[in-house]
Amino acid sequence: MYNLRPLLNCDIYAMACKLGKSLPQKLKLLLIVVSLGSVLTWIVVHNMQDLLRDINPQPLAKTLQRWVGVQMVPRDPHCPPLVSPTPTTRPLCPFLSPYLRGATGLKFDAQLTLEQVQRNNPKVREGRYEPQECHPVQRVAILIPYRNRERHLQYLLEHLHPFLQRQLLEYGIYIINQAGKGVFNRAKLLNVGFLESLKEHQWDCFIFHDVDLVPENDFNLYLCDHEPKHLVVGRNATGYKLHYKGYFGGATAMTKEQFTRVNGFSNRYWGWGGEDDDLRIRVQLQKMKIVRPPLEIARYTMTFHTRDHGNEVNPVR
Repeated sequence: MYNLRPLLNCDIYAMACKLGKSLPQKLKLLLIVVSLGSVLTWIVVHNMQDLLRDINPQPLAKTLQRWVGVQMVPRDPHCPPLVSPTPTTRPLCPFLSPYLRGATGLKFDAQLTLEQVQRNNPKVREGRYEPQECHPVQRVAILIPYRNRERHLQYLLEHLHPFLQRQLLEYGIYIINQAGKGVFNRAKLLNVGFLESLKEHQWDCFIFHDVDLVPENDFNLYLCDHEPKHLVVGRNATGYKLHYKGYFGGATAMTKEQFTRVNGFSNRYWGWGGEDDDLRIRVQLQKMKIVRPPLEIARYTMTFHTRDHGNEVNPVR
């Protein structure tokens, strides 16, 4: 098939030459300029198409994967999109927010109260926040199993609210409290939090988060990936090393589809330990793999505490 644009431009030149004697000088110049503009436009567009075909996105993808820890891999057509599809007139928030600060020295005020945390975050309503300047990449629910840890909860919320806001996330924080003095069941609380939070909002991503772990670096993005993501690679209590090779506890990120696919946590783990290893096995049985951000950014401070009554080590973990 012929490219008609050069032929049309030649016809215009021929017409200009043929009518040259009968047209005013200014009109002839105008015809020539318009013709040259058409030719130049075609050349630029044609060359830009070739240039775009030659651009290789891999260096950028590898850089983001190295520094941020998100797996930049081609999406399986059967996988659901990880970007929230809600229609909006706002632009999409940048993947890397311009407000990120990196590693931050954490300080814990012994006089801190929940009322102070609330005053410091006036845009948070009933535990929920949404940036107004752009449409968030994902809608994230933070699920925190809880009982008798008010001081730890205050410390976590003091740092977690601004941490998430700097990442330009729409988020909701859910505290799932176990009443009474019976044996603690972290896994069951997280299952309840998952189901109850979905009754309130269509969350894209779920962070299953211990109350005594505070993130130190806001480049540790609280976003879900195409595979289940483990966020706590290092913490102060373990010398900022992975606790053990198969460790999948502390804080993990899974999409609704991923968590449903593994049928959530087992409800049978009472006391401390075992439920996170069980979840890792469920992930592996479903042929999914666990991804982690780089150790340099996936660092946490564990706030000191003694073992709670009712949360003793599970003897069969």
